[in-house]
Amino acid sequence: MKTTPRPAPLIPFALLALTACAPDAYDTILRGGRVLDGTGVPARGADIAIRDGLIAAMGDLGGAVAETVLDVTGLYVSPGFIDTHSHAGPGLATVELSHGEPLLAQGLTTVVVNPDGGGPVDLAEQRAELEEHGLGVNVAQLVGHGSVRGRVLGSDDRAPSDAELDEMRSLVRAGMEAGSWGLSSGTFYAPGSYSENAELIELARVAAEFGGIYTSHIRDESNYTIGVIAAVEEVIDVSRQAGITGVVTHIKALGPPVWGSSVAIVERIDAARAEGLSVYADQYPYLASATGLSAALLPRWSQAGGSDAFAERVADPETRARIREAMVENLARRGGADRIQFRRFSEDPSIEGRLLSDVAEERDEDPVDTALELIIQGGPSIVSFNMSEEDLLRLMTQEWTMTSSDGGLPQFGVGVPHPRSYGAFPRKIGKYVFEEGVMALEAAIRSMTSLPAEIMGMDDRGRIEEGMVADLVVFSEHFRDNATFTEPHQLSAGVVHLFVGGEAAIRDAGFTGERAGRVLVKGVGR
Repeated sequence: MKTTPRPAPLIPFALLALTACAPDAYDTILRGGRVLDGTGVPARGADIAIRDGLIAAMGDLGGAVAETVLDVTGLYVSPGFIDTHSHAGPGLATVELSHGEPLLAQGLTTVVVNPDGGGPVDLAEQRAELEEHGLGVNVAQLVGHGSVRGRVLGSDDRAPSDAELDEMRSLVRAGMEAGSWGLSSGTFYAPGSYSENAELIELARVAAEFGGIYTSHIRDESNYTIGVIAAVEEVIDVSRQAGITGVVTHIKALGPPVWGSSVAIVERIDAARAEGLSVYADQYPYLASATGLSAALLPRWSQAGGSDAFAERVADPETRARIREAMVENLARRGGADRIQFRRFSEDPSIEGRLLSDVAEERDEDPVDTALELIIQGGPSIVSFNMSEEDLLRLMTQEWTMTSSDGGLPQFGVGVPHPRSYGAFPRKIGKYVFEEGVMALEAAIRSMTSLPAEIMGMDDRGRIEEGMVADLVVFSEHFRDNATFTEPHQLSAGVVHLFVGGEAAIRDAGFTGERAGRVLVKGVGR
């Protein structure tokens, strides 16, 4: 039987017209914000639309619709901040702190972990631990030179053999193949301090093969050994010889003997860049640093061979006297006992938050003797008030300086950590932009967004433009840090909304509990 095809049903013209003109539908639209796109240009008014975790459109989106529409009139909209020097890795790997709320409250959406040559050697294992409980922020990993050297040479104060250097190269290569964004070193600390620059150049060449960076806690930020200027030049030399981007991390001139050295530091880095080298720095906006009491005061030769070897040396009266003599000089470099504040000491929590000078006076001891006994007991962590504001501001305002925290992710209420763990990024904007006008807001934002993204090679974030990952922070003119050196456990204020990969981690100034972060693997987008 022959059949005749039935004609398609007619669609009313009005419905066709409505369909053709239907507005785009998005997941989220931010309407009316003052957009700082991260590139360093001043804020401009624009709407931003998010779809499937990406910035889908921006401009005048008055006719567009979305599942969620947020009126952000009068608020600033910026790319999420990137912390290029973070010790938050261990905390983020725990179920208790994986939310990263102190980081989110600073506007952070990405942190770079394993700085100072530290962190685990096995980055694949670390990635699994970080992802086990979900992540409130994105994490980028570095492979640590000190950890690699410790795996191969332990705490030996010597150069590696050819075979040992090959083994170290293999470990760095394995880290890069696991998705590392570069090589970090801490040549101020043992065992990294036992390396010559030639060793670092060889390992940096491996990282350079993968497009990684080299970032270094330099050998001397004061005049402990080679001096801060020569230590900066070591990073420049690694950049030159290895063909790699070099970063002087948490750049500073530490201690009264070298105050004013920022002038020469800037000259050296500017000259290297004029030479065509890719050299940068990052910095936290505080006049105090933080480290361990042992690292601050002990001569490195006394730490060679590890804790057992140190115990033997300090038990010998003659060697102990040599150690004490070096500690006297190192304490002077730090500005004295009244510039050392204890952060955390599990052996005696009663000293936490107090000055070395006060504890020594209470014990009726010389501060150096008090410090040595505390080190023998295990060694507290400290805050050290040792920088000049003139140097801080000169280094802060260079076009090649990124923002970092050097902060961790402390357990709330435990110890007396450096306030940078809670407030580094809002402090730079609140104090040095809004209050003191040291730098323009758009320049500060660039130092936290597009500049670190460019240096790290993160091509899909750090700017607000179509197609970029929707890591976004919306903040008000009241963006401020609340953490202090005596009461550090206080979240920053002023972030109204924050998105990680398009998902709201903060909505209407409250945490949502969303864990949309991930471990970022170099060479793999999103």
